[in-house]
Amino acid sequence: MHRNDTTDILRDLRDDWRRIARAAPSRRALESLRADAGGLIPERVVDLGGLVLALEPHGGLERIERAQLVAVLLLHAQDPLVRRCLLQTLLPGIVSVARKLRFGEGIADDPKTFLSDALAEATDLLCDWAGQRRPYAAPDLLGALRCRLRRRMLADKARRRELTAPPELPHDDGEFGAESFAHRLATAAASDDHGVRLLYARCVLGYSTAQLAAGMGVSGGAVRRRMVTAARSFL
Repeated sequence: MHRNDTTDILRDLRDDWRRIARAAPSRRALESLRADAGGLIPERVVDLGGLVLALEPHGGLERIERAQLVAVLLLHAQDPLVRRCLLQTLLPGIVSVARKLRFGEGIADDPKTFLSDALAEATDLLCDWAGQRRPYAAPDLLGALRCRLRRRMLADKARRRELTAPPELPHDDGEFGAESFAHRLATAAASDDHGVRLLYARCVLGYSTAQLAAGMGVSGGAVRRRMVTAARSFL
């Protein structure tokens, strides 16, 4: 995998974080966190940008202190700004999870798409777990993310196998006629069901998930979820 396949996503995230990390709302959010942090936040830290830097391996905190602070962030993650701070803190771990899963090699259209899906899944996970008390929040979150992504990969792999080699209905003469999978899918695609249309474009016309996502202005994960829903009812 070429480094440039994912660096633009990471660069955009870091640029976005630099824009909001030093602003007044970030400083107010940091002060709210101090009450539950038990003196863990260094006095030199005045905003969430500084907190993310302090949480880095060489940020001056002990490992146990970093773990405790991440737990505090998760506890306050109903606040979108704190949740964004936590995502930025976990970013190296999210990339590591994606790398260990080989960026969905053989399943995802490209590493960039897989990393985008991993970030979207991590964001959903943070929303689901926001407000929970977890002393080992960082490894728990990354472990759960890896499990979610693996389940999705296995499901996508099984679904692609079904879609690329679907069962066909033989006629009495042993030939495959108009009831072939492609024909049935083309017929159904004339309806207003966008999910079926996506299936047709992906499986018959040969468009990639990335191309469909770019055309619709959504993530690759959103396209796949629509196709999965359509496949369950169609097949």
